[in-house]
Amino acid sequence: MLAKYITVGAIAAFIALASRAFADNVHALDSESFDSVIGNKPTLVEFYAPWCGHCKNLAPIYEELGDAFSHKKDEVLIAKVDADEHRTLGSRYGVEGFPTLKWFPNGINSDPEDYSGGRDLDSLASFVTKKSGVRSSIKKAVISQVEVVTDATFDSKVTNSKKNVLVEFYAPWCGYCQGLAPTYEKVGHDFAKEKDVIIAKIDATVETASASKYGVSSYPTIKYFAADGTVVEYEGDRDEQDFIDFINKRAGTQRAAGGRLSHKAGRIAKLDLLAKKFAQASSGDKKAVSEEGIKVASKLQDKNASAKHYVRVFEKAAASPHFVASESARLAKLSESGTLNADKADDFSIRQNILAAFVVEEVKPDKEEL
Repeated sequence: MLAKYITVGAIAAFIALASRAFADNVHALDSESFDSVIGNKPTLVEFYAPWCGHCKNLAPIYEELGDAFSHKKDEVLIAKVDADEHRTLGSRYGVEGFPTLKWFPNGINSDPEDYSGGRDLDSLASFVTKKSGVRSSIKKAVISQVEVVTDATFDSKVTNSKKNVLVEFYAPWCGYCQGLAPTYEKVGHDFAKEKDVIIAKIDATVETASASKYGVSSYPTIKYFAADGTVVEYEGDRDEQDFIDFINKRAGTQRAAGGRLSHKAGRIAKLDLLAKKFAQASSGDKKAVSEEGIKVASKLQDKNASAKHYVRVFEKAAASPHFVASESARLAKLSESGTLNADKADDFSIRQNILAAFVVEEVKPDKEEL
C-alpha cells in the first residue's frame, strides 16, 4: 500500500512539475529541457532572474506574447529560462544581464541573435512575426471614427466646419441608441477617408443647448449638416447601407461598406462609352478608337483627375491586347495584400474600376427549352 501511495505521489509530482512548465503559453525551460523542447523550431527566449525588477515588469507582457502565438506552437515558440538558477544555460549563450532576449531562428541548430527592440507587446510580436512569418493572434483595438461633439465645440466642428456632418443626438440610456451604436461606428469607418465628411454624435442629455436649438425631442435624432449650411433631418432606415447611400447622395461621395470606394468611383460616362467601343473593336480598328479616346480624355484631365487613367489604359491596351487583364490582376493582388495606405488603396480602386470599363462581358445565349 505504501508503494502505491509513493507511485501515485510521484506521478502527481511529475504532473505538477509539467503543469508549472506549461501552465501558460510561455515555455519555462531549464538545462535538461532546453534542447529537447526547442529542437529546430524558431524560438524567442527570455533569460531572466526572479529578483530582477525589469524582468518583473516584462513578465505580464511576455505572457501575453506567449498567448499571442499559442495557436502556432508547432511553428514558433516563446520561452523563458531562469538564468539565475540555470547559470550554465546563461553562460552557454553569453548572458550577462537581465532580462536578455535572444532569437533562435532554427532552434538550437542556429546561432541566436540578440533582441534589442522595444519591450512592449506590439514591438515583440512584430519582431517574432517578421522573423518567423507567423502572424500573432493580437487583435488591435478599433479606433472610433465617430467624432464626439459638445455644446462648446458644436459650432466649430459642425455648423462652421464647412464640411458635411452627420450628427446623432443620443441618450446613453436609450435602447434604440445603444442598438444603433455598432452600425453608426461602421458608418464612421466607411467615411473616415473623406476629408469633407464627418460622422459625429452628441449626448443630448448633457449637451442640452445644442439639442434644444435643433428641436431634439426624441432619441436618437439624426441630422445632416451640409457644408453649404443647410440642415436636413435623416428619416431613412438605419442600416449601414442606408446611411452610406444617403451621405453619398448628399455629399457627392462614392463610398461603399467597409470604407472602400464603390465600383462607380472614378468612372466617366463619356469615356466609358469609348472604352466599350475600344473593347468591341476589331484589332485593326482599335488604334483609331484608342486615339479618339486619348484625345477626349486629355481634354477632361483638368476637370477630372480620373481622366489620366483612361489615357494610360487606351495607350497600353492599344499596344498590348493582354494589358487590361494583366493589370487588373496585378492591382487586385496588391489591393488584397493589406499593405496599401488609404490614399493608395483609393487610387487602386479607381484604376480597377476604369479597367473594368474596357471589359465587355460575354452574353451567354439562353438555353433552348426542350
